[in-house]
Amino acid sequence: MRLTRVYVEGPLLSGKRVKLEGSAASHITRVLRLRVGAALILFDGAGGEYQASIDKAHGGEVIVAVGAREAIERESPLALTLAQGVSRGERMDLVVQKATELGVARLVPVLTERSVVRLTAQQSDRKVNHWRAIAIAACEQCGRNRLPTVAAPLALKDFLKAAAGTPSETRLLLSPVGTAALNDVARPDGGITVLIGPEGGLTDEEEHAAVTAGFTALRLGPRVLRTETAAIAALALLQRQFGDL
Repeated sequence: MRLTRVYVEGPLLSGKRVKLEGSAASHITRVLRLRVGAALILFDGAGGEYQASIDKAHGGEVIVAVGAREAIERESPLALTLAQGVSRGERMDLVVQKATELGVARLVPVLTERSVVRLTAQQSDRKVNHWRAIAIAACEQCGRNRLPTVAAPLALKDFLKAAAGTPSETRLLLSPVGTAALNDVARPDGGITVLIGPEGGLTDEEEHAAVTAGFTALRLGPRVLRTETAAIAALALLQRQFGDL
């Protein structure tokens, strides 16, 4: 039977007890209806996972006894960064979830000219926390023991400036008018960064700026894909070509 996996903020230590509260405790007691003695898997995002069991469950509080650590890793050998044009609501949430499942190491939300979503500093912080919670839940589901980094949203020009400072990295731009195909991409010496526009795509000027910053315009096929479909397809194909799928 597959054990429930729970992310715990902060370092875990074998032989200690940790208190689960909030949504994690509620999910265990009210949704899964687990009781004292039930086995769990805990992880803290630093690698490896811990055998555990419920020691106490009362109200909204669950005490868990931490057992032996197992040095299990499920990270891809391919260091993938997804620079995703911020899209609306569920579309962006889906990209974060599936990118995590597909082994992305870093996710950078990018604000572009055609981004429908406009964020103040306060809204940006809330969004990052929201996306990070989605990534955590995806790690719990898919078995990852390390959390992908979710960066604060960046204006495209700032992202391109930063990306230009990593010469060892392969940089790809998904574009319906790109001339390169996936088979044209050489096996990377370092990581791969994939840039994908929001719902309306990138403007011609933005695509030109990306190419100037060292991005290769890549076309996945003859059909124009939605932004969330493009992200999932590109990541899966890159993991199949260079990673662990």
